[in-house]
Amino acid sequence: MNHPIIIIGTGLSGYQLAREYRKLDQTSPLVLITESDGRFYPKPQLSTALTNKKTSDSLATANAESMMKQLNATIKTKTKVTTINPESQTIQANDETLNYSKLILALGATVIDPNLKGNAVSDVLSINHLEDYAVFEKTLQNKKNIAILGAGLIGCEFANDLSNAGFKVEVIDLANSAISLLLPNNIGKLLQEALEKNGVHFNFECKAEEINKTGKHYELILSHQKKLNSDLVISAIGLRPNLTLAKAANIETARGIIVNRYLETNQKNIYALGDCAEVEGHVLPYIAPILNAARALAKTLAGQKTAVEYPAMPVIIKTPAHPIVVCPPPRHMQGNWQIETANNNTKALFYNDNYELYGFILTNEFVKERMALVTQLPKLI
Repeated sequence: MNHPIIIIGTGLSGYQLAREYRKLDQTSPLVLITESDGRFYPKPQLSTALTNKKTSDSLATANAESMMKQLNATIKTKTKVTTINPESQTIQANDETLNYSKLILALGATVIDPNLKGNAVSDVLSINHLEDYAVFEKTLQNKKNIAILGAGLIGCEFANDLSNAGFKVEVIDLANSAISLLLPNNIGKLLQEALEKNGVHFNFECKAEEINKTGKHYELILSHQKKLNSDLVISAIGLRPNLTLAKAANIETARGIIVNRYLETNQKNIYALGDCAEVEGHVLPYIAPILNAARALAKTLAGQKTAVEYPAMPVIIKTPAHPIVVCPPPRHMQGNWQIETANNNTKALFYNDNYELYGFILTNEFVKERMALVTQLPKLI
């Protein structure tokens, strides 16, 4: 009996891999397993849905039944994989033991706990999946003042989206500028100024320590003892690769599930891709790396062993108040930013110590230069 290829996860990574695989092999048994209801939706649109007048229902482009037909696959929804046994090549999913020929971990990332005290900790929302967005959508009704924990990429995108929809937004972050992991301080400040004109207020160099509810409103106590009142609190302090299942199966992990360029883990016939994977030291929770990995792994699964390649892959930050495209340099690379600013348009180029171009940031009108600069950058791997 031919055991199926099993993909755990039906986010973009899982579904995109299945689509790419079906281009090469239309008939071999394929099973996808998900804890969700299996709907397909474009996750990046969660942080622009209000501006684009999208609901959680209209964001979904296909349900699980439709995806099963498209992919000629079995999709097990509302199903939790609890155990992987690499020796027997089986998994435990709910109360069922399933054999696999190849197993792909497309487990995504989990939200980082904001570590708050107070009587309303459980009321803090994180928006990481379509189901989360549906809860957010309902909770947002009749609210005016929104607090966001985290001024990173997702926090700023949601701040822009909420302010576009007329909400007053307070953002809290330990850093001293917006999206500090990707943007130098002075470019982060320009984004901050643009969002402030849009109705967003930033509270930097502090963190929320306590949240309490009185009546219908929340009080946040910040680390410098300032107090903020809000109708709704969203945590966007970040995500980390989901490693629990892999660790329990003795699959090697570091920041993510460690894989080589063939996306193989240290366990035979087990692969990983997407937000949970660490490919030769790179954890890249963005769309372009997922698409590249899915194409390469699909070929490998279909019998043509193919290494993934990561070209330079710019990240589009969805803050229309101040459009930004960033192609970050490799982590820990030594070098300097050279920054040119003209009429609120910024071009920042990152050069290593040998004066070789390894990254860029473009804002507003300079965004048009993205593709020309991408061609000048080396591949990541």
